[in-house]
This record gives sequence, C-alpha cells and structure tokens, in this order.
Amino acid sequence: MSSDLIRSRSNPLVKRLRALKQQGANDLLLIEGPKLLEEALAAGVTLVEAAASPRVLRHARGRELVASVGSRCPVRLMDDELLASLAEVEASQGVLALARRPRFDEARLLSGRPLIVVAVGVQDPGNLGALLRTAEAAGATGAFLTGGSADAFSWKALRGAMGSAFRLPHVKVRAAAAVIDRLRGAGVRLVGSAPGSEVAYDTADLRGPLALFFGSEGSGLPDEVQDALDERVAIPMAGAVESLNVAVAAGVLLFEAARQRRSRSGVEKGYAGS
Repeated sequence: MSSDLIRSRSNPLVKRLRALKQQGANDLLLIEGPKLLEEALAAGVTLVEAAASPRVLRHARGRELVASVGSRCPVRLMDDELLASLAEVEASQGVLALARRPRFDEARLLSGRPLIVVAVGVQDPGNLGALLRTAEAAGATGAFLTGGSADAFSWKALRGAMGSAFRLPHVKVRAAAAVIDRLRGAGVRLVGSAPGSEVAYDTADLRGPLALFFGSEGSGLPDEVQDALDERVAIPMAGAVESLNVAVAAGVLLFEAARQRRSRSGVEKGYAGS
C-alpha cells in the first residue's frame, strides 16, 4: 500500500470512483464498507483497486482488511473527507473498492433440483437485494432478473443482499418471456405469487424443479406472465393487509418449498398432487 495520502479531487483514482458512482459501468461495481468487502473477498470477487482512510488503520480489523485487500489489488490511502464524498452513505465507513462484476453461468441455476427465483420488474434495489438474500437463505439455486428489475450490484441492492449478490447465481434477462421459454425447456414448473388465487401457498406442491415468480412492488406480475404460469398461489392474510413486501412474500414461498423438500416422505397430507 502506498503511504502517499490522496488529497486532491483531481487524482485519477478519485475521478474513476466518482465516475462509477455517478454513471455506473457495465463491468465494474463499487464495494463500500468493511462488511461488504469481507464478503467480496470470501466470494472471490476480483478487486481492481481500493482506497482507505487512515482512520481505518487504527483498528485491528481495519488493518487486517486492508492487508487482505492489498493482497488482491493496489490500495491507496485517501483523505477521510475526500473518501466520504465518494461514499453512498452519510457516514462513510472509510474503505471502498472497485471490483469486476461477477458473472454467473446460467447452467448453475438449473443444476440438481432447481429452486429458482424470477424477479419480474422488481425496481426497488433494496427489495431486490433482500430478495436475493432470502433466496440464498432458503437454498435457492439462483435467480433470473427480468423486466426492468434493479441492478443487483447497485449500492442499495448490495446492502440489502449483504453478500448474497456475490454468491447466489443470478442472470439478468430483458424479457420474462425468454426466461419462461428457457425454464419450460428445462422441465421446470412455473409458480407465481398472485394475491387473487384460490390456491394457498401451503397446499401447492413445491417439491420438484421449480421457479417462483415475483412481480413489482406496485403492480405485481404482468397478466401475460401470470397466464404463462403452471400455477398461481396466494398467501392468506388477516386483517386489512392487501400485500406483502416482495422479499417477505418470497421468503414465505421459498421456505415452504424448502420445508416440503426436507420432508422424509417427500409429501405431507394436504399437498396438491399427493
């Protein structure tokens, strides 16, 4: 690590970081804070260059992190206020890095007995990140992101995913119809969350190769996607609540699928198809 402290806003590294923050990039992402950097390191994400505030080096965890990052890419010391001006959060955590966006092989989503999440137009990056985190926790094999869904590697999505975006295979596809065709060709059953369905989620058979479809926060799944599904299921709710956050709804269905798959008999009384 260079001991020279970057203080100028015209420094080339500062310019690159600011450009990425403001404009984004097709092949790079910005990782900010010790936790996400530790997750990126553990996941084998390729780091390009990094910057750290001198205050990070005052603590053992910070020194260890900077050393680990420094074994993967150049690290420069940067004035704390200057680094804070590049941060997405109000209180900078004093360390950030440029990294290559992970690329996932679509075949990994379909491996074994697939349990796939399909996000159709989930535009809120925090919700998308939480959806990926929930999917990983439930044992999903991966996710397709379609129809204008948010960037899974944007700062808010990365915070919501808490490292899951680095680990859970996910592929962005422009049209939901293309995903539906691919999944049908692979023999995957298509099930969607639809509040108006008469089929409760815990009576549906979620044991086999499965893709669970979730729509946008405002309008849900488009009609053409709903019409293409093999089954639509609802989550019964009490009181005047009309809908759930997409990550919460996904959690309910994903963990029900995981529960059914763990069943020793493979089926319990009351499931459709038993």
